[in-house]
Amino acid sequence: MEMDALLNILFTVVIGGLGWLVKSQHEEVRRVTILLNRTREELAKEYVTKSDSTVVFSQIMSKFDRIEEKIDRLMER
Repeated sequence: MEMDALLNILFTVVIGGLGWLVKSQHEEVRRVTILLNRTREELAKEYVTKSDSTVVFSQIMSKFDRIEEKIDRLMER
């Protein structure tokens, strides 16, 4: 075989290997992206944001204030 044929075979093998490597890395990035999106969805189901917790906490505190006022009025009687 001539040197040109050997170089063509070598380049084909190298380019094929690089193509396979790029394809496998692309599939891995897609898999990790899907897992990241699922994790974000699960976090949204189980945890609240800081602003939501602040709103709920202020509502609870206002209810406790009302209960405290009622108890004070009962104690005055």
